Amino acid sequence: MAIDLTKLRNIGIIAHIDAGKTTVTEQMLWASGAKHRAGAVDSGTTTTDDDPEEGERGITIYSACVQFPWKDVKVNLIDTPGHVDFTAEVERSLRVLDGAVVVFSAREGVEAQSETVWRQANKYGVPRIAFINKLDREGADYYAVLDEIEKRLGAHPVPIQIPVGQGPAHTDTPFRGVIDLVRMKMLTFPGGKEDLRIETLDVPEDVLPEAQLYRERLLESLYDFSNELMELALAEEEIPEKLIHRVLREATIAQQIQPLLCGSALHGMGVQPLLDAVAAYLPNPLEMPPVVGTDPTAKVKDDEEPAKIIRKPDPKEPFCALVFKILPYKTGDLYWIRIYSGELKPNSRVLNPGKDKKENVAQLWRIHASKKDEQLTGAQAGDICAVIGLRDSITGDTLCDTREPILLESIEFPDTVISMAIEPESTADKKKLAEVLDMLRKQDPTFAAKDNEETGQTIISGMGELHLEVIQHRLERDFKLNVKVHRPRVSYRETVDHAVEVTGECSRLINGAQHTAAVRLKVEPFVATGPLAAHAPPVMVSVDPNHGLPNHFLNVVVEELENATAGGGTLGFPLMRLKVTVLGGDVHETDSTDIAFRTAASLAFDQGLRDAGEVLLEPIMKLELSTPADHVGDLVGDLQQRRAIIHQTESRGSDTVLHAEAPLANLFGYSSAMRSLSQGRAGCSMTPSGYGPAPDEVVKKFLGE
Repeated sequence: MAIDLTKLRNIGIIAHIDAGKTTVTEQMLWASGAKHRAGAVDSGTTTTDDDPEEGERGITIYSACVQFPWKDVKVNLIDTPGHVDFTAEVERSLRVLDGAVVVFSAREGVEAQSETVWRQANKYGVPRIAFINKLDREGADYYAVLDEIEKRLGAHPVPIQIPVGQGPAHTDTPFRGVIDLVRMKMLTFPGGKEDLRIETLDVPEDVLPEAQLYRERLLESLYDFSNELMELALAEEEIPEKLIHRVLREATIAQQIQPLLCGSALHGMGVQPLLDAVAAYLPNPLEMPPVVGTDPTAKVKDDEEPAKIIRKPDPKEPFCALVFKILPYKTGDLYWIRIYSGELKPNSRVLNPGKDKKENVAQLWRIHASKKDEQLTGAQAGDICAVIGLRDSITGDTLCDTREPILLESIEFPDTVISMAIEPESTADKKKLAEVLDMLRKQDPTFAAKDNEETGQTIISGMGELHLEVIQHRLERDFKLNVKVHRPRVSYRETVDHAVEVTGECSRLINGAQHTAAVRLKVEPFVATGPLAAHAPPVMVSVDPNHGLPNHFLNVVVEELENATAGGGTLGFPLMRLKVTVLGGDVHETDSTDIAFRTAASLAFDQGLRDAGEVLLEPIMKLELSTPADHVGDLVGDLQQRRAIIHQTESRGSDTVLHAEAPLANLFGYSSAMRSLSQGRAGCSMTPSGYGPAPDEVVKKFLGE
C-alpha cells in the first residue's frame, strides 16, 4: 500500500539520562490514541522499555521503534537511551532518522550526554526541535536552560512557547500552562495526564509583557529567513499564523534554528503541542537531501574518489536501504532497515554490495517497540521496517537492487573502552557461550568478545561498567548461562614520544639462497587535525616521494608495515597517534627479494618503536558531577585521589556542578563511592574524552618491574 510521503515523519527522541524521553514517548502514544492509557517508567509499564533489565533499572537500554498516527500524519518514532554506555543506540538511530526531538530537564539543563547527542545530530545533519521538560519540578528554570542550549551547544533555539509559572503545585508560582507565542494564547491542561483536554485562553495580564517580548524575539529571529515576513513587520501589518509556521518549518529543516517548546510530560502538559510541532516543523522523507552512495562495481585508482550515485526518496527509483539494528528472534533474526529509495516486497532477492552477496527477504514486518507487530505486503522509500531472512548482513550494511548496486556510507561506532574476562562455570557451556557472544556481537556493534589463547579466558569489551553488567545479566537471565566474571580491564593504547629515523637491514641465507635488503623509515607521533580527523586511521603509513624504491618492493614494504602496525606495540596494546613514513631503501642487484624487504621493514619498525620512546596511553573520561554544596569537599578529595583534574566548578540552581577529567582505570566502582560520599544526593555522567599518557607506575606494572 503506497503511503503519502509528505505525511510521514521519521523522528527520534534523544536526551541525557533521566530528562524524560520515555515518558514523553508514552504520552505521545497515549495522546495519539495508540495506547488506551499512558505507562509509567517507575512502575515498568512503558511500551518502549519492554526489556526486563530496563523495567528494573528504570532506564532505556535499547532503542525501540513505534508507529502511531497524529492528526493526518503518520509518525515513526525511535526512543533512544540517554546513558553514555549505550551511545551506539543513539548513533545508529540518528543515522537513519529525518528529525529529532531533544528533551532537556528544566532543572538539570544541558548535561554531558545532551552535548554528545547534539553533536551526533549535527554529524548526521538531523533537523531538530527542543522540549524543556519537568517544569513542575523544584528548581525548574526555563530561561537558564534556554541560555545553556545557546551557549553550551552553540545552537539557535527559538522559543515558540514560554511557561506560565515554574515549579511544583505547593510553590507561589506553580507551573500551570504555556503561552503559544505564534497564536498569542495561553494553553492549560486541566485534566492532567489522564485527560487530553486543552483549554485555550487569552494571555493573562501578569504575563502579557513577557509574552509580547518573546513574541517579538520570535519574529526577529525569523526575519533573516523571509523577506515577506520582514516587509509585513516593517509595514506594521498583521503577520498571518500560516506564514510564521511556514518560515519556522523552512528554517528548521535547513538546520538554521531549533523551535523550543516546554511542558511536563509526567503530568501530560505540553505533549499535544509538541506533536503538532513534530508534524508542522520536522521534515518528511521528501524534504531530506537525496542519499549519496558509491558504485561498488567501479574500479577506482588509489588517488581517485569513487564515483557518487544519488538516490532520491522515490518509490520509482531502484531499491536501496540501510540495516541499522539486528534483534535475535526465535523464528530468525529481525533486521531493522530504513528504506531510502524504491520498494521492497517479501520473498525477494536483494544485494549486499559491501559483502558482494545476495540475500533473501522472506518477510517484512512493522515494528512495535522491539517486537514484530504486523506483517507487511510491501514497504517503500521513507519507511522504517523489519526484515526476516537475511544471513550475512550486519549493522551498517547496505541492501540494494541486484541490478542497480549502490554502497551507502556505513555507521561508525566508537571504540570499546573497558574489558573484563568471563568464563563459563562448566566446560559443557563453553560452546554455547561462544555462540551467544557471537550473536550479541552481531546485535551490538560496541560489544566485542575474543578468546585469550594464553589464559583460556574470553575477554569481553564494551563502553562502560553498566554496559558489561547488562550483558552479563542477559547471559544469565535470557540464555541461562552461569559465568564467572573477573575484574574489568582498561583498553590501553600505545604511541611514541618523539620522531626518529631508523634503518632495518636483512642479509640472510635461507635454504641456500641469499636475501638482502635495507629499509629506511621515519617513526613519529602524529595527531590528525581538520575535518577528516574523525575518519583518520589510528596509524598512518605514508611514503616519501623521493623513496627511490621499485614499485614492487615498495608495495611489499607498505603491506608489511600495515600488518606490523595492526599487531600492536611492544606492550601488546593497539597503536594509535603514530605515523610511519617509508624514506627509502637499498636494493641489491641480484639478492633482493620480497622476503628480504619484509624482514628489513619489520626490523626497522621494531627498532623505530624502541628508539622513539614508547608511551602508554590510557582512556580518559570526562566527568560531570552535580552535587549539593555541602558534599563538594568530600567529592573533590575523592576525585583527586583518583588522579582527576578538575577543570571548572559552576552553580546550577542549588547544586554545584564539577567538570573534571579522570583516567578510566581509577573510576571503577565510582558510582557507588560517589553515592555513599553524598548520601545518595549527587549525580554523575561520564563520557569518553580521549587518551592521555599513563603514569610511570602503570607502565612499570606492564613491564613487570
